Amino acid sequence: MKMFCKLLLLLACTALVANAQDVIGDWQGTLKAGGAELRLVLHISKAEGGALKATMDSVDQGANGIPVSAITIKDSQLNFTVDAVHGAYEGKLNAAVTEIAGTWTQGQPLPLVFDRTTSAATTPAHKPAKPSDIDGTWMGTLDVGMSKLRVVFHLTNTEDGLTATLDSPDQNAKGLPVTSVTRDGALLKIEVKSIGGRFEGKIANDLTTIDGTWTQGGSNFPLILKRVKDAAELQRPRPQNPVRPYPYGDEEVSYRNHAASIELAATLTIPPGKGPFPAALLITGSGPQDRDEALMGHRISSSSIRRSI
Repeated sequence: MKMFCKLLLLLACTALVANAQDVIGDWQGTLKAGGAELRLVLHISKAEGGALKATMDSVDQGANGIPVSAITIKDSQLNFTVDAVHGAYEGKLNAAVTEIAGTWTQGQPLPLVFDRTTSAATTPAHKPAKPSDIDGTWMGTLDVGMSKLRVVFHLTNTEDGLTATLDSPDQNAKGLPVTSVTRDGALLKIEVKSIGGRFEGKIANDLTTIDGTWTQGGSNFPLILKRVKDAAELQRPRPQNPVRPYPYGDEEVSYRNHAASIELAATLTIPPGKGPFPAALLITGSGPQDRDEALMGHRISSSSIRRSI
């Protein structure tokens, strides 16, 4: 009887090891939230000591190598967490070890099925081809009522046809992969499933504009794309940011904290004229930041200093 129990225990342990070994590899799934679709790729490998480790790619957002904080498998049940995006996954590995069906939770639970794949299949390389007559950078402005947002498409012709990436300069979003670009004569269709967006427009005869409509979230917005001839057009204007020469003095200062064995550094700005002057100490917060408390391209602290002076 004891030998029989030991045999059952040995078989159970062997099954767990087999599951851990079998799940190693690349898995791809599509997360659907509303009208948006995001392709996710999970790379599972073995860490030192035999435990599992993993990273995740968000293909349609151009985010690769997102670290998986913890990953385990037991009785074909796979669990992992991604602290960087506050997400977690629970799924069941099928008997054929070809599919993991489960739920991704990030604010709300969403069904997510991973199928076994290969890295090469998830990131196909497009070979360049002779540029088309619409290759280049195109920019337009969406009027969404409360605000206006610039939209930038970078179109490139390849042996597989037209490809593109999307920028939203006013939201500091760059290089978002476009799902598909379809052209039929003067008609152009661009689909971005990662944000549930689609553009359909007509290319002008002189190839200077593409007049069309942007559709997202069930709403339609007119959008006219124009060729970008100067890269400076893509920069977001920040008139509140100080530009040299400043109307005040500034110098770099530092303070050595011997007890903590660290050195604190700062920029000291001084108004012209004789003091004494009131002083304000600006300390950034809310996680890792630079000295200007930069957020989405906006240098908050620098702007505050200029306004205070």
